[in-house]
Amino acid sequence: MTVKSRITGARIFDGMQWHDDAALVIESGHVRSIIREDAGLDSLGTIDARGLLLVAGFIDLQVNGGGGALFNEQPTLESIRQICAAHARYGTTALLPTLITDTRETKTAAIKAGLEAKAAGIPGFLGLHLEGPHLSLARKGAHDPALIRPMEKLDLDEMLACVTQLGCLMVTVAPENATMEQVKALADAGVVVSLGHTDASFETSSTFAKAGARAVTHLFNAMSGLGHREPGVVGAALATGSLHAGMIADGFHIDPAAMGIALRAKQGPAHIFLVTDAMSTIGTDMERFFLNSREILRKDGRLTLADGTLAGADIDMLSSVRFVHEKLGLPIEEAFRMASAYPADTMGIASRKGRLIHGADADFVLLTPELELNSTWIGGRKVFDAGAPFVV
Repeated sequence: MTVKSRITGARIFDGMQWHDDAALVIESGHVRSIIREDAGLDSLGTIDARGLLLVAGFIDLQVNGGGGALFNEQPTLESIRQICAAHARYGTTALLPTLITDTRETKTAAIKAGLEAKAAGIPGFLGLHLEGPHLSLARKGAHDPALIRPMEKLDLDEMLACVTQLGCLMVTVAPENATMEQVKALADAGVVVSLGHTDASFETSSTFAKAGARAVTHLFNAMSGLGHREPGVVGAALATGSLHAGMIADGFHIDPAAMGIALRAKQGPAHIFLVTDAMSTIGTDMERFFLNSREILRKDGRLTLADGTLAGADIDMLSSVRFVHEKLGLPIEEAFRMASAYPADTMGIASRKGRLIHGADADFVLLTPELELNSTWIGGRKVFDAGAPFVV
């Protein structure tokens, strides 16, 4: 049965621009249109959102955990459900549960869980991000060095076999442990290959981009920096128009001044987009947890190993949007684009996610003018209401 409704009274940001005195028309979980608020559609069920902002839902391409669940420790369908539910409380309507470097068995279990989540239609589940294990030891960050290894045929075949069913698959690799031929095979199959945890040169990074790499994982972090004689991965990310780049906007992973410089320097048409790199702490009062049998400590907004190495982030997507708007002085429109349209572009799903256009999924958030969350909607259904218990 076709179900139609409209949301009126809100100022609407469709992912790219504002619509005033307008209404969002939803049909069977998809956007039908944005129309004049006074258009005569009395037969539709009407939801009054007067005084609020209606904004395209946030998309997070790097989410290790949330709500107490950590994907590496619990690579299961229920863990994915828990993570998606936790992040919906902060405006994220689509995310990639992210598995960092782990054993082959854990990676296989994570892929199985992702396929189950896709089949079950878990609200907010977009696909998977496999961040490793094919990374550089020199730029391991918080990844367990004992588990880092080169990509083998079995690894490649496993990823190629699941990408079509998953719908969205992002894989972070380092040129030190993956070949251009492997990257090309992945890219040709529809996998979004992201360069990260690598000490590669500018030239090598550029060559891998030409081979099919499409993105750079958590810009500035765990990669060769921007030098005046060797621009490194950071330089390649900023100078290469085809490379998108994720950015953790928590004030710890990157100094705000460096964020601003990068945003001004980025060559298009690709963009810098927001990621949280969130861990299991989101939505909880946890003070510590374990990753690959190593204790991670939570203190003053930071997550670290015992030696002080940053280990993921303790931030949600709405807070990230506020950070780049308030701390960097970025126009709120661009902050919203970095959380919705640009990650959708990175994954090649702009026709159905990240923008409230005809035929797209009706994924959106209602915010107060002060950027406080009122409610989160996925597929035209309210999955979180700030004034009521969580109901997914």
